[in-house]
Amino acid sequence: MNDLLPPVSAHWEWLEDKVRSLMARHAYLNLRTPIVEHTALFVRGLGEVTDIVEKEMYSFEDRLNGEQLTLRPEATAGVVRAVVEHNMLYDGGKRLYYMGPMFRHERPQRGRYRQFHQIGAEALGFPGAEVDAELILLAATLWQELGLHDVRLELNSLGQPDERAAHRTALIAHLQAHVDVMDEEAKRRLHSNPLRILDTKNPAMQVVVEAAPKLIDFLGETSLAHFNAVKAILDANGITYRINPRLVRGMDYYNLTVFEFVTDRLGSQGTICGGGRYDYLIEQVGGKPAPAVGWALGVERVLELLKEQGKLPEPVGPDVYAIVPDETALPVVFKILHLLRAQGMSAQMHAGLTQGMGSMKSQFKKADASGARFALIFGGDELARGELTVKSLRDGAGAQEAWPLADVAAKLAAKLAQGVTPTQS
Repeated sequence: MNDLLPPVSAHWEWLEDKVRSLMARHAYLNLRTPIVEHTALFVRGLGEVTDIVEKEMYSFEDRLNGEQLTLRPEATAGVVRAVVEHNMLYDGGKRLYYMGPMFRHERPQRGRYRQFHQIGAEALGFPGAEVDAELILLAATLWQELGLHDVRLELNSLGQPDERAAHRTALIAHLQAHVDVMDEEAKRRLHSNPLRILDTKNPAMQVVVEAAPKLIDFLGETSLAHFNAVKAILDANGITYRINPRLVRGMDYYNLTVFEFVTDRLGSQGTICGGGRYDYLIEQVGGKPAPAVGWALGVERVLELLKEQGKLPEPVGPDVYAIVPDETALPVVFKILHLLRAQGMSAQMHAGLTQGMGSMKSQFKKADASGARFALIFGGDELARGELTVKSLRDGAGAQEAWPLADVAAKLAAKLAQGVTPTQS
């Protein structure tokens, strides 16, 4: 679990701002759920034999009332619980998004931590394939706006429960015929969750897995029509994808469309976003039957990929840095800076460490190191004339001029808007 310190935290804020803007344009509304939920919610929603429930959840008993609680390992189950609890679908479907920390007890590695963060989008109450495609396009648009490349889309359909049941029978029969090459983990999952065996990374099992019956061959007409409708919308919008029959996702609640956005630039942790349709989860957590689809992206992994590709923004300094030669000027300094900040400009003031304000030389060094575009110099002689000195810190020549105090806000706003510096007097 990590602290996020400046300037790295600015990258998080930048990404979050990009997401908020994108979600607003797609009419997705923000939902915030508790970090702690009842353990039963995740056991029921994710599945008892999933890796998350079996090995990764941070669960504990509340000493005050004996309740079994869990730090959320993912957000979809909590979103669905909130939608059901507050009867949010009474007047139709809802498009929602969230941001926040999740918790899983797993081996930390590149882009994966025990406290990690996800951003997700969920569309609840909509049965059509067009909403599956909408969410995939939403994620693809985000990669485009972030400037990411080398991200590919993998797509599959898990069909409906009866179709999966028929495939499951055939899959178990196939795997049992090759039990001699299966590792212990696969043998343990053979009857409890055989679909997850298809996602194995064990090289010795790849031939067996590749030859296994494919779920898509067991899909009925309705499921295939849904899948084909999703693909048609993606095709029409120029979204390239690869059908991956081994793509099953890690939770039990998925049906029909599942998808992942993956990259080869992050080693083994190549999935940066994944999701799919989960039409039965709302009913499983106690609500009236209603369809739903969504995705979640890993914030750490996306930021790692942005860093890898040189797409993170450079740190931005304040607009102005106030240099204060004498403490007697502080009342005027505060008045001017308060005015600038009220008009939307960012301003940093030099502060003395123990007593006095420090030498002008040291203040100018700190002003330059701050990244500010201008230094505002509150010298005693200038203030006596009702002026201050404005010095450019970014034009290479250190151009400066005197401005009347009454004109500082307007003149500075104009200079910042034009992207120009004061001329040498």
